Amino acid sequence: MEKRLAPGDRVELLAPDAVRRHAEGLAALLVDAVDDGASVGFLAPLEAAEAAAWWAGAAGNRDVWAAFGPDGAVTGAVTLLRAGTANGRHRGEIARLLVHRSARGRGLGRRLLAAAEAHAAATGLTLLVLDTQTGSPAERLYRGAGWTAAGTVPEYAADPAGVLRPTTLYYKLLAA
Repeated sequence: MEKRLAPGDRVELLAPDAVRRHAEGLAALLVDAVDDGASVGFLAPLEAAEAAAWWAGAAGNRDVWAAFGPDGAVTGAVTLLRAGTANGRHRGEIARLLVHRSARGRGLGRRLLAAAEAHAAATGLTLLVLDTQTGSPAERLYRGAGWTAAGTVPEYAADPAGVLRPTTLYYKLLAA
C-alpha cells in the first residue's frame, strides 16, 4: 500500500544557484542511493564530497528537480539532460531519478518523473530516453508511466559493487 504525500512534501525545479545551495542534501540523497545498490554511475562507497562535486557540476548543465519533505530535507531528485547536437534538439535524457529510502512509497518518484516530462514537453522536447539496470524496481515505475522498453544491453554498467549488469533502455514520445 502506498503512503500518501505528506502535506509539506513538494517538488520544485531548481535554478543552478539552488542546486549549489542544496548540494549537501542532494549529495546525501545520492550517497543513500548508491548505498542501497542503485546503479547510478558511481561505485561504493561513495564519499559525500564526490557526490556534492557531481551535483555542483550538474548545476547549469541539466535541469534538476528536487523533492523536499515537510522538514525541508531533500527526499528525491531527477535530472533532465538535453541533447547537445543540432539533430537532437528534440530529445532529452532523464537521469538519476532518486528517492531517499526513508521517503519511498509516497509517490515522489512518480511526481518527479511527471514534473520532468511536463517541463520537457512544455519546452519543445518530443522524445525522452533513459536507461536503468534491468530488473531494478525503477522498471515498474517507468512502465507504469508509459515508457517503452527499447532493448537490453548486457554488461552495460557496473553496479555499486563493481559487478557488470545489463541495462534496459527506455523511451517516451511526448505530445507535440
